[in-house]
Amino acid sequence: MTPAVDAARKAGIPFELLSYAHDPAAESYGLEAAEALGVEPASVYKTLVASVDGALAVALVPVDRSLDLKALAAALGGKRAEMAAADAAQRATGYVLGGISPLGQRRRLPTVVHADALALPTIHVSAGRRGLELALDPADLVRLTAARTAPIAR
Repeated sequence: MTPAVDAARKAGIPFELLSYAHDPAAESYGLEAAEALGVEPASVYKTLVASVDGALAVALVPVDRSLDLKALAAALGGKRAEMAAADAAQRATGYVLGGISPLGQRRRLPTVVHADALALPTIHVSAGRRGLELALDPADLVRLTAARTAPIAR
């Protein structure tokens, strides 16, 4: 399957694997997933790779919101954050853009999940390829990624 699905299985957590036909012309992978799966965009989180003071980090925010780079830097004790170059994100995680999962990454990166996630009964994140999502308990996601939670979306 994918390293993300393998990581969830090995952790022994309950999850649901959801698939849909990905449209290569879709403007937003996350909003496409929410619509195709019939779930609220606020429960679908995109996995973004940023550089905080020169070190790569992962941010998870709802697909209908934007990442607040200053808040991400502050959450990680840094001064400055910027989006990572696509090739650096793909190399570090082992996934292609639009399919980057917070689980099963090639190299574990510091991770911050937007704080609102913990209020959700279920969070949807990429399962490691476009058109494939994992639905799981947000607390399990935070635990498996050793993430911090902070208000990083605007």
